[in-house]
Amino acid sequence: MKLQEENAAYDEINVTPMLDLAYVLLIVFILMTTAAVQGVQVNLPKASNTPSLSKPLTKAITVSADGTIFLDTFPVTIEQLETSLMQYKAANPALPVVVKGDASVQYQNVIDILALLGRLEITQVGLVTQNLVK
Repeated sequence: MKLQEENAAYDEINVTPMLDLAYVLLIVFILMTTAAVQGVQVNLPKASNTPSLSKPLTKAITVSADGTIFLDTFPVTIEQLETSLMQYKAANPALPVVVKGDASVQYQNVIDILALLGRLEITQVGLVTQNLVK
C-alpha cells in the first residue's frame, strides 16, 4: 500500500522555491538598474591639503558693556574704526559687517556705529541677538 502512495501524482505544485527565485531576480534587477543610472560623468577637481590663508570677509564690530568698541577682537576708537572700515570697503565693496552690542550698553553707542556704516555706504549689516529659549 505504501508503494502506491509514493507513486501517486501530485495534486499541488510547491511554488515556494519559484517565489524565492523571483525575489532574488527582482533584487538583482533593482540593484543593476540603480547602478547603471548614476548620472552624468564629470571630471571633478582635486582639493588641496593646504589650509586656506584667506581671512574671513565678514567684519565683526562689538560694543562691550563699558562702551569699548572692538573691530574683530582689537579695541579701536570710532575714528580708527572709520579708517579701518574705509580700507576694508576699498578692498571689498560688498563688505559684510555684523554688529554685536552688549545688552546693557547705551543705545546711542550702537546707533553711532550704525550711522558710521551708513556714511561709509556699507549696506550688508547684521545685528547679532541671542535666541530666547522657553
